[in-house]
Amino acid sequence: MMTLRPAAERGHFDHGWLDTYHTFSFASYHDPKHMGFRSLRVINDDRVQPGEGFGTHGHRDMEIITWVLEGALEHKDSMGNGSVIVPGDLQRMSAGTGVTHSEFNPSREAPVHLLQIWLLPSARGLAPSYEQKRFEDSERRGRLRLLAARDGRDGAVTIHQDALVWTALLEPGQAVRHALGRDRHAWVHVARGAVSLNGVALGVGDGAALSEEGALDIRASAPAEVLLFDLG
Repeated sequence: MMTLRPAAERGHFDHGWLDTYHTFSFASYHDPKHMGFRSLRVINDDRVQPGEGFGTHGHRDMEIITWVLEGALEHKDSMGNGSVIVPGDLQRMSAGTGVTHSEFNPSREAPVHLLQIWLLPSARGLAPSYEQKRFEDSERRGRLRLLAARDGRDGAVTIHQDALVWTALLEPGQAVRHALGRDRHAWVHVARGAVSLNGVALGVGDGAALSEEGALDIRASAPAEVLLFDLG
């Protein structure tokens, strides 16, 4: 069974410094039909103008993944971490008992385009932690690359939830296949380009929830970047 989440139906706010689309309910955007999917709670598609960003603010009991599509994002947090992440860098912050952080676009000229992803943790009250790893384009071209997993296998970052986060870069005509285990569910998000998912066309920003499917077949109809969430 597949349920589509068209890009045009997402929550959208243009604050001037921030142009953002919300796949699921977030902040002042509330849609009771779209509160998340399984443990996946947030996919925010953000574009931040040069020199702008999110001032210091707090989180708790959430697994937060940041994936930059274009530009650069500067991160600082109360655990003492500070870095600038660019496309290919994955940042994972487990908020746990509480953490504060800020995120800014350090460029004076170019906007930054990023995906902010939240997953509910498997337990509350975990110790806050941070991890960042790089995944080169060569690891993702024409195949699925594991970005995040509960056991941190295959060089992925470690998340505190029964979830696997994959990505792939596909040229037109290229395809990847992902077997979905029994009692597993999947969410696919098209970050760039266009694909067919089990024969259904998806464009940039589109999402789809899948349950009771044996496998996912993703074929690019234009140069594409996709994220796949395999969820318990």
